[in-house]
Amino acid sequence: MAARTSTPEKRPGFFSQLRTLYTFTQKEYRWLPFALAGIVLAGTGLGVLVGFLIPPVAVWSVILWGVTGLLAGILVGMITMTRLSTRAMYRRMDGMPGATGHVISSSLGRNWQASETPIGVNPRTQEAVYRAIGRGGVVLIGEGSQTRLSRLVNEERARVQRVAAGVPVTVFYVGHGDGEVEIKNLASAIKALPKKVDRTTQAAVIKRVSSVSQGLSSLPIPKGVDPTKMRAPRPR
Repeated sequence: MAARTSTPEKRPGFFSQLRTLYTFTQKEYRWLPFALAGIVLAGTGLGVLVGFLIPPVAVWSVILWGVTGLLAGILVGMITMTRLSTRAMYRRMDGMPGATGHVISSSLGRNWQASETPIGVNPRTQEAVYRAIGRGGVVLIGEGSQTRLSRLVNEERARVQRVAAGVPVTVFYVGHGDGEVEIKNLASAIKALPKKVDRTTQAAVIKRVSSVSQGLSSLPIPKGVDPTKMRAPRPR
């Protein structure tokens, strides 16, 4: 029997992650290098200006403030690039099957329980319904046409209300039409729901709803979003 290797899997280093983040973001925003250069130069110039304005003016003081401005510019540039990478990720995911599952499973935080796996799928169109449970109650999210998903949504709503009476059920549809929520705003819209369920009730609702959810082992799961590729890595 071959001996098991004890060497842990090597993770990308800080600069490798930073380079990947830059490449990912620059594909969507071609002007990124000019913006980052401008931010760094502006920070350095502001630092030098502060060095000249604060008496007594000395060479070492100007240099020190210049270096401080440079570091501040680099920090602001990294924050800007991180935020732009998030926007770029949502732009690429918009309209892709499975994007909703990726967002609710990775962006809602510990106060919500959700899965990338849909709770209902239209086998013909691959449109799907997802579910999240948290302090704001039960949220059903339709990824596709409201008309074609209405039956699946209504069935799941009735199922939840049957086992968790009194718990609010909110329905969102992902899209760009009237009454729909864009994928980039989905997580914030869910987290903005008023807290009407305590933690004990939330745990009970999760258990009850999970026990009556229909099995999806035989249903085709929407493909299209690979979270390992779509998520822009962030520097540690």
